[in-house]
Amino acid sequence: MPMKYDVDEKLKPGAMLLYGLQWWVVTIPAVITMGLVLGKTHFGGDAAAQAFYMQKLFFIMGATLLMQMLAGHRLPLVIGPASVLLIGILASLSASVASIYTAIIIGGILLTLITVFGLLKYFERVFTSRVIIVIMLLIPITLGPTIVNLIFKDTSSAVFDLLFVLITSIALLLLNHLLKGMWKSITLVIGILVASLAYNIMSTEGLPVMQDGVGLAGKAQSSLFIALEFDAGVILAFVFCTIALMINELGSIQAVGQMVNAKDLQKRQDRGVAVMGVSNIFAGFLGVVGSIDYSSSPGIIASSGCASRFPFIPTAILLIICAFTYPLIELLLSIPNVVMGTILLYVMISQFSAGLGMCVRNKAVADFNDGAIIGLPLMVAILISFMPKEASAQIPSLVRPILCNGFVMGVITVFLMEHIVYPKRNGAKEKL
Repeated sequence: MPMKYDVDEKLKPGAMLLYGLQWWVVTIPAVITMGLVLGKTHFGGDAAAQAFYMQKLFFIMGATLLMQMLAGHRLPLVIGPASVLLIGILASLSASVASIYTAIIIGGILLTLITVFGLLKYFERVFTSRVIIVIMLLIPITLGPTIVNLIFKDTSSAVFDLLFVLITSIALLLLNHLLKGMWKSITLVIGILVASLAYNIMSTEGLPVMQDGVGLAGKAQSSLFIALEFDAGVILAFVFCTIALMINELGSIQAVGQMVNAKDLQKRQDRGVAVMGVSNIFAGFLGVVGSIDYSSSPGIIASSGCASRFPFIPTAILLIICAFTYPLIELLLSIPNVVMGTILLYVMISQFSAGLGMCVRNKAVADFNDGAIIGLPLMVAILISFMPKEASAQIPSLVRPILCNGFVMGVITVFLMEHIVYPKRNGAKEKL
């Protein structure tokens, strides 16, 4: 489709800054949502450590985006924390934090090696439409317990919180339906601001009180780099998460690359995955979740007419500036858990919608066997994700990160169902 600005077309400074602000606003919600979930998960009520986690996450997102624009895929792609790695982290909390982020480092090395040795084309062969659909649907399903814990952390106001979540979720969906163009892309920003204000006013807690010196204090309570710690079970679990991340990354690059008619798409794809691998290595060393390119860019590109990659450079700089803007970090920490749970629920609804849409478009379910290939892995994931802690404690620690990870077990199950139980040589293969 015709564009005002092509992929490699440079803009005037004023236009580049305005478009850069647009992409920054689109990028912020995912960083906030997943960053705060992990910060609170790792550090509990330690606001200083949470703030330092957010600072490191903003920095790695900005630095990765800059690398992608200058040396990676060089496509107008929104970046954010990888939800598939978020699942891996949450499912491996019985292990040490050091072993979790060491596994992310190894996953990043694996991604880099796959691209260096030209192995991407071999992985594409086993990812049929049904396998990809299951991976897409596993993400919201296995994040279910996390969403529940965020929303109902304080059971004394469970009824109020439930009603607030339902009303807010419907309002966000309606807002997304009614808004057009650029305004549609900032639905989550509006949701976070309005929902946080409304919840604090209506709840008994009232408006939050900002804490002083959170950013600087965080450096004294949380180290900049992790100490390497190797856990075979955690590493193997993150290998599956990393492969799923790679397929998501390939899909995002293909979707945007084809839309903007980018030249040398195969080379862009290889460079993009390689940069993502390097980025995840650094993210692991910093002790934060790795990044991925999101597939939400095409709608914004179509509405704005700007397919240039250059506005993402000021976006990356703004993200890095956020890492050193302590008042902003403090403000983000004041977002209520219920609001974070609601926003995460809305994001996962969008993920579910995308998976079901792909199922219809690709006609992935034609008979009972096709339905079973998709259904069994999802049911296995639900069973494991909501398994009582007493049951998971009985599983040997070596294999616990795998057998207690609903996402990993779902991926293993769909591979078995698709390629061994019901093999179909003529299955359509699609990228995410």
